[in-house]
Amino acid sequence: MDLQLTDRVYLVTGGTRGLGRATAEALVADGARVVISGRHEESVRATTAALGESAHGVVADNADADTPGRLIEAARATWGRVDGALISVGGPPAGLITEMSDEQWRTAFDAVFLGAVRLAREVGAVLGDGGSIAFVLSSSVRQPILDLAISNGLRPGLAMAAKTLADELGPRGIRVNGLLPGRLATERVAELDAGSGDADAARAAASEQIPLRRYGLPEEFGRVAAFVLSPAASYVSGVMLPVDGGMLRSL
Repeated sequence: MDLQLTDRVYLVTGGTRGLGRATAEALVADGARVVISGRHEESVRATTAALGESAHGVVADNADADTPGRLIEAARATWGRVDGALISVGGPPAGLITEMSDEQWRTAFDAVFLGAVRLAREVGAVLGDGGSIAFVLSSSVRQPILDLAISNGLRPGLAMAAKTLADELGPRGIRVNGLLPGRLATERVAELDAGSGDADAARAAASEQIPLRRYGLPEEFGRVAAFVLSPAASYVSGVMLPVDGGMLRSL
């Protein structure tokens, strides 16, 4: 299938590792150009070098109010256009509600919730007909994950914000969707497994809850994200799409 991505330009936040990096790779492989962002200069430089001439890197934090403008300007200055964005952020700290401090909640809200909404709002303002925004959320949108209280609290609200934005931007021909990754083999998930005290046992137990009986690969997510962002998915909007091997039990 031709995803019609040739020469289209996408912003990919959190694009230096995990699911953001996998999506950037999938977009570039199909002919798109990407502006990737990350908080660490070394990883941004390494990722743009690996992706080649189709990538431009910006050191930026989603929690900073000037990040959307900087990314949009980078895309316009480098390639003269912006066609969409994958809004991906690192997961908030693990822990129970009874363990998390007010400061941890405030910090996570700025990065995970407000930063994502701000990016979508400002990117949506400059997109034209055919533009597309995708939020990287979590299976915690539909069911809570043990020990991830902050994610359980913030992700469902962000999903509803994405659904609302799809209503607001739809009349201009702009699509907004959410992606709900399950247990994918990223550094973040490896850290969560290790935090259990026995990473191998945690992975085996989690795999038993997945009908496909394995963790997904980042590139499997990246291909789905590239499709959802692309013109090939031109009538898909307002959807919260699980990429989880069948793990979620709800429809």
